Amino acid sequence: MKDFKTQDLVLCALFAALMGICANLSPFLMIGSVPITLQLMFAILAGAVLGSRKGSIAMLVYVFVGLIGVPVFAQFKGGPAQLLSPTFGFVLSFVAVAYAAGKWVGNSQPVKQKHYVMAGTLSLFCNYIIGTNWMYLALLLWADAPAGFSYGMAWGWMLVYLPLDAAVTALSFFLVPKLKQALRMTHHLNTEM
Repeated sequence: MKDFKTQDLVLCALFAALMGICANLSPFLMIGSVPITLQLMFAILAGAVLGSRKGSIAMLVYVFVGLIGVPVFAQFKGGPAQLLSPTFGFVLSFVAVAYAAGKWVGNSQPVKQKHYVMAGTLSLFCNYIIGTNWMYLALLLWADAPAGFSYGMAWGWMLVYLPLDAAVTALSFFLVPKLKQALRMTHHLNTEM
């Protein structure tokens, strides 16, 4: 934590707060019956803009704040009972998503298009693997699984969300270079003062 500057702390807190806001957009943003939260996008942005370590710390802050009871999870929920939610794995996955995005994009300049594609693919993969497996285990072990529930059924449910999540992932990597440039300009202005 020695290399954390005030700007880093503010950005980590900002991304954690944006995750809480995005978690509760779904009542207002729907495509058909599919809710849109934009959390995946902001987890990717956190890692790609802040770097793997700081981005994953921002997501850990979000998870911690929610688990201590602040209503930042979907449907304005919070508290340790959320650990038992079948969808809590997706919340946990945001830490891995930010880390993966940050590792693939890195700090090298210029970042090539293939880095964005790999980062997006890996981030989406982390989100689905962790979230879907948590959901499957939760429904199987402690929540009420529907009759005939199977591992394949859990993955089948996720196919509904895949096109939207892929589009959000692509949008996030359109925004990354713009956000990184804005942060560099802000940092440059701060050092001149």
